[in-house]
Amino acid sequence: MLGLAVVMVGLLMTAVDTTIVVLALPEIERGLHLSLSSVIWVVIGYLLVITLLATQVGRLGDMFGRVRMYEAGLVVFVAGSALCALSWNEGAIVGFRILQGIGGALMTANTGAIIADLFPPEQRGKAYGYNSVGWSLGAVLGIVIGGLVVTYVSWRWIFWINVPIGVVAIALTGALLHDTGQRAKRRLDLAGMFLLGAGLFGVLWAVTRLTTSPFDASTTGFLVGGAVLVASFVFVERKRAAPMLDLSLLAVPTVSPTLLAALLQGLANYAVLFLLIMYLQGPRGLSPLDASLLLVPGYVVGSVFGPLAGRLSDRFGPVLPATAGLALQGVALLWFATLSVGSGLWVVVLASIVNGVGASGFFPANSAALMRAVKPQVFGIASGMLRTFSNVGMVFSFSVAILAASRSISRSLAFAIFVGTAKLHGAVARAFTTGLHTAFYVSVAVMALAAAFSATRGARRQGELPAPAPSRAGEEVPAGR
Repeated sequence: MLGLAVVMVGLLMTAVDTTIVVLALPEIERGLHLSLSSVIWVVIGYLLVITLLATQVGRLGDMFGRVRMYEAGLVVFVAGSALCALSWNEGAIVGFRILQGIGGALMTANTGAIIADLFPPEQRGKAYGYNSVGWSLGAVLGIVIGGLVVTYVSWRWIFWINVPIGVVAIALTGALLHDTGQRAKRRLDLAGMFLLGAGLFGVLWAVTRLTTSPFDASTTGFLVGGAVLVASFVFVERKRAAPMLDLSLLAVPTVSPTLLAALLQGLANYAVLFLLIMYLQGPRGLSPLDASLLLVPGYVVGSVFGPLAGRLSDRFGPVLPATAGLALQGVALLWFATLSVGSGLWVVVLASIVNGVGASGFFPANSAALMRAVKPQVFGIASGMLRTFSNVGMVFSFSVAILAASRSISRSLAFAIFVGTAKLHGAVARAFTTGLHTAFYVSVAVMALAAAFSATRGARRQGELPAPAPSRAGEEVPAGR
């Protein structure tokens, strides 16, 4: 359990950084004189790097040790945090956030694999449930501490705060965690890294560009070019002797629906945070801190429910708790879609609690399902793939939130509402709220699709699964424990 606690500290840090930066965006924008597009990349750049690197650094964990890569991630994350605090212009803050993202990728991509090494299959659901507590507590701390720091100190301290916590986490990792998983000698797939990285970057750049600019030839070029590169990546990987991703894992009955459920859940739900903050700060006129505090109960209740959901996964299998969790999140989204300018704020609180309980039911069960389905020597790759699919959904979800808001008002005003620099009244407020309804209904449809994939995933156990694709160039030679 001490090893699990160390892993939870790292996850807590990344969760804190996700929510705390959202609250600090207005102050960062004003303090560094950033444009709206640059402010977007303070958030998107971090998530994008984790998305692009998750599978590769998970592979590095299989090669050189998951604990070693996790510890390296802590070091990079702490260094990136200190540099973010010292940023002097938009290039510096975005660049150092990318460095933070590299550290975050090393940590999050190997977290699931470390837990799989520490616990037997029948206890992993409970372990992932406790690990989800780290994320929920981190999100709450990010909201509370972020609001206090930004209000009473300086936005730079949202990054400085990571330094002492990170130093303690590094010391604990060295003392309490040791690599016990199987190692595999592999070759890095540089061609695959380039194709996947460039392809995802092109698509995501096009989508995020649409949050501040109209659709034009440049956007079309990035979108089409990115899609072509991603398709090329899939074709090339099937021909590689030592592919970056073991695409044969997608043939395992449980793996493909598990990864798709993670992607669609991220796409449907990550936007909710931004949509609710825009609703509360725009039509309802709340401050960023007051708006965020209304969402705290959902995270708190969710953190309590996470370990219970993990135990249910261990006892009854992952399909029921994961699918039920997605269904609860769909109900919460439907509830959010009923919000109007005159709705009681208690509706936001209760729906957020339902959403938090649903998320806590889904995440540990979904992670346990994936790790149960694959062999130990590819835990790192599988964990990285899960993070990649989830993050792709999250990055697109952020962009969809802004685009949905711009359905009834301008993109620039929508983002100004989000960062707390503008409020809405009268007919404009009602029109904006109606536009958010559409976004929530779209999210409901996406969440329903995620639940369908979760409910129909394969039921075969790990021992009945085919082994990973055999080595064609000596890249998967077990190196012992």
